Amino acid sequence: MLQDKIFRLKGKVQHYAWGGFEFIPHWLGIPNTGHKPFAEYWMGAHPSASSDIVTPNGSLSLNELIKGFPEITIGNNVQQKFGELPYLFKILDVHEMLSIQVHPTKEEAIKGFEEEEAKGIPVGAATRNYKDKNHKPEVMVALSEFWLLHGFLQQESLKKVLQSVPEFEKFVSLFKNDDYKKLYQHVMEMSQNEVNALLTPLVHRELQRKKDNELTKDQPGWWVTKLFEHQTSVENIDRGIFSVYFFNIVKANPGEAIFQGAGIPHAYLEGQNVELMANSDNVLRGGLTPKHIDVPELLKHTTFKGVAPNIMMGEQMKPGEKNYSCPVDDFGISKIELKQSQTYSGTASSLEIIVAIDGEMQISGTNNLSIKRGETAAILCGETYNISTPSSVMAYKAFVP
Repeated sequence: MLQDKIFRLKGKVQHYAWGGFEFIPHWLGIPNTGHKPFAEYWMGAHPSASSDIVTPNGSLSLNELIKGFPEITIGNNVQQKFGELPYLFKILDVHEMLSIQVHPTKEEAIKGFEEEEAKGIPVGAATRNYKDKNHKPEVMVALSEFWLLHGFLQQESLKKVLQSVPEFEKFVSLFKNDDYKKLYQHVMEMSQNEVNALLTPLVHRELQRKKDNELTKDQPGWWVTKLFEHQTSVENIDRGIFSVYFFNIVKANPGEAIFQGAGIPHAYLEGQNVELMANSDNVLRGGLTPKHIDVPELLKHTTFKGVAPNIMMGEQMKPGEKNYSCPVDDFGISKIELKQSQTYSGTASSLEIIVAIDGEMQISGTNNLSIKRGETAAILCGETYNISTPSSVMAYKAFVP
């Protein structure tokens, strides 16, 4: 069936409203004549937007190909363990802030999915929390300066915030015994009128500070003003603003990575990244979104403790390859960076996807393929291959460890 083992992969663009307009089209080398937001570029076999592999006889859906020939595409081990390609690889351009979210553990996802099935809630319903039975750990590597929220501030830092923001002084007693849950539950369960009354003066004050050039991106106020600076009035305030003050604001520089496991509340704020995640749509939202927020379900799965964000620089595995260690079986990610005289060799332990961020590369094995910036290769399980470059290349590789 498949004589070749190395294929060009055509991903799928997702035009979500929060996406940017230039980065992904420019990277792909295509025009954006309709001025649409290009939010994500998906590389994988997700049934809702499977990539295609390009063969001499035309294009094939990667999802269909894996279903038909699991042993030669993803390999028997991965097929037995996961029954599918267990990861989804993406390029993101975050122009507007994404919703605050928490992902469940695998056990909780199975339980939640089965409960909602039993209640007869359609999978596509807006009020549905669990779209599948999988957990959704994810790792991101920054392609630009990238800003995100990640986990609660540690105790002393959060106490300082509660004491220094006038509107939050009334919460100091709630957090007396470092009770993260009590504090977060309180603000998440407040009525919309209470939220508006409490946060309106805060929003106006931050907008004024932005006008006076008193804010920088490492301050919560910067992101609050990003929500409101193009609006004519301050009303129906999103309670996600509390999280902007209560969570760590993290800056990742290009090549730096951060892993988000089950239970860690997080939100992408701005920038471009490479993201790799388990093949799942299970998201429990906590604000900065018009979408469904199920507070009891969110509280059930949130990790209520202070977190020191672990920014990974990547570990040199062999010349030209840095690995970002992720504590999951579903996926692994490494960065491949080569200069003209350097080569890299590997053997695909399952289906591997390699995306060229910059430069170009020649992949040689059973067959040969050249890919350049904005292009992607899929390498079938078991294939041994070499990579070289005519000048230089920087790429990211997704694999199953």
